[in-house]
Amino acid sequence: MNTNFKRLPKHIGIIPDGNRRWASDQNKGKHEGYQFGIDPGFNLYELCLELGINELTFYGFTQDNTKRPKIQTEAFQKACVDAVIKLANRDANLLVIGNTDSTVFPKDLLPFANKRVSFGKGLININFLVNYGWHWDLEYSKTKERNEEGNLYNTIASSDISRIDLIIRWGGRRRLSGFLPVQSVYSDFYILDDYWPDFKSDHLYKALDWYQTQDVTLGG
Repeated sequence: MNTNFKRLPKHIGIIPDGNRRWASDQNKGKHEGYQFGIDPGFNLYELCLELGINELTFYGFTQDNTKRPKIQTEAFQKACVDAVIKLANRDANLLVIGNTDSTVFPKDLLPFANKRVSFGKGLININFLVNYGWHWDLEYSKTKERNEEGNLYNTIASSDISRIDLIIRWGGRRRLSGFLPVQSVYSDFYILDDYWPDFKSDHLYKALDWYQTQDVTLGG
């Protein structure tokens, strides 16, 4: 697989889907799949550091996800906390974005919520969507005054997250599932049928190879 790319996205969005289906295929409880999604995230992080990617955004869990059975909700909450604790020993600038007013937001993540915290050398910006909802994100603007130009972007909850160039989704689903609607407005969208716990480096390389051929006119 070619790893010499002429053009790289500055910001990649990650939708790590398929954890429950993977667990079922492994004869495990659906809730067990989330813990197997942590290491793939760090493998991807290392690859992006090597490539010089500036920013990564991971979908942790949405407000809608919390409608799932309690055992699953507790499992993905724990997986998010474990991932952040592990990231604290790496080199990254972390921003956790999500509705902290809800009881389902993990209390252990409050110190990192809605502000960027630097770990180590801070080599890459990592954004983690935890108890995130697109409606909550956009509604946030109503609690803040618009700037003189009336710029909506500066008043959404996720305004510290830059525009996304490429979104990669595992698990075969062909939808954004509310993933940062403002930042993803001109994103290229690459789908992998493999489940997230089966992550391989070739998944990223194939997405980047495909990205080389995409039009980047941004509507112009």
